[in-house]
Amino acid sequence: MSAEEASEDAVLGGRLVLRQPLRGHRVGHDAILLAAATSARSGDHAVDLGAGVGGAGLALARRIEGLNVTLVEVDPALTELAAENTQRNGLADRVRAVRLNVESSAADFIAAGLTPGSAVCVLMNPPFNLVQQPSPDYARRQAHAASETTLEHWLRTAARLLRADGVVTLIWRADGLADVLAALRKDFGAVTALPVHPKPGAAAIRVLVRATKGSRAPLALLPGFLLADADGKPTAAAEAVLRNGEALSLTGN
Repeated sequence: MSAEEASEDAVLGGRLVLRQPLRGHRVGHDAILLAAATSARSGDHAVDLGAGVGGAGLALARRIEGLNVTLVEVDPALTELAAENTQRNGLADRVRAVRLNVESSAADFIAAGLTPGSAVCVLMNPPFNLVQQPSPDYARRQAHAASETTLEHWLRTAARLLRADGVVTLIWRADGLADVLAALRKDFGAVTALPVHPKPGAAAIRVLVRATKGSRAPLALLPGFLLADADGKPTAAAEAVLRNGEALSLTGN
């Protein structure tokens, strides 16, 4: 991708520098919140489904030293940028990017080195807008436009990749929480949901959800996370996560 088609942007208070397209979906709060909400330990293997240029997976790798991450992305240009960004940020020794459709067969994933049960955690920011007339821009359409079965297919892939007690973490539209819970029901339990609010008194715009494969523990709904205060200034909690790279607990404890 030429210099005229892409920009170089610092995120996490400069802890990551990402090259990304000027048009289409760009790394924002969703990716950083997702990475912060994903729990893992050094030596674990995490898979970022629909990774784009690698924003969430690389932010997770930056926070957790020794974590191995596979970035899965279908768009060839974005996959190339994700690989470039791993090099740019000095993470290529433990992060790799593969071009693969999230809804591909198990055989395709195995061919890419992603065998069933090989991941401790999966994180995902799936397309979540059900639209009647998708954007004519291919990159934007891939990032945002979803069918009624998108979430179900992505969670099926996550369940296949995860070990028996593995954990999936995802970010979704807050008004679609019921759809998330329904899609998780088959393979996951111990669901914890964290609503994300733009400011006090405003309805949640996103929900972060964590669930454990094979668990039958009940749902936990956490107190909401505020991005800004009443004056529109970022909250201390938001600054800690979005700029300082701190973790965001979804354990329900």
